[in-house]
Amino acid sequence: MTSQSTEQHRQQAESLERIGVAVLTISDTRTTETDGSGSLIKELLLEAGIEIVHYDILKDEPDTIRERVLKLSEEKNVDVVLTNGGTGIAPRDGTYEAVSGLLDRTLPGFGEIFRMLSWEEVGAASMLSRAVAGLRGGTLIFCMPGSSNAVGLAMRKLIVPELRHLVLEMRGRQKA
Repeated sequence: MTSQSTEQHRQQAESLERIGVAVLTISDTRTTETDGSGSLIKELLLEAGIEIVHYDILKDEPDTIRERVLKLSEEKNVDVVLTNGGTGIAPRDGTYEAVSGLLDRTLPGFGEIFRMLSWEEVGAASMLSRAVAGLRGGTLIFCMPGSSNAVGLAMRKLIVPELRHLVLEMRGRQKA
């Protein structure tokens, strides 16, 4: 039996009829009117033909973040949770602690590649990011920094190009 190439997997993933994504902005100060990063995530998802099934702004309170991500990961119409904000090292940045403990399986490559790409844009400051991704049950979870530049980088270079492929892998490809 020959294994499929990544390109073949991507082509197979294009046949996915529906992917439901929840978008969470973690911020003590943003509103729906000032949430540039959340708006950018939604815009890029819609351009890619991906359905947004939930959007909210949460205060940077680890218990609140944990509870919402846990609840969303249990909803049948949510395949992916995308968070932005709270992944730095400031005292109020609690997204990493809130979410990383919920993950059954991690995708270390997301944070590693994100920081490598960030290095090219911001140099050594890229080490401040604690971007993380993984799976909780049948839900993919990505935690991105809150800046629009970082969100744009993560979405355009990593998440959107591979999202259908990731969901296909998570759901389990049909065996030929």
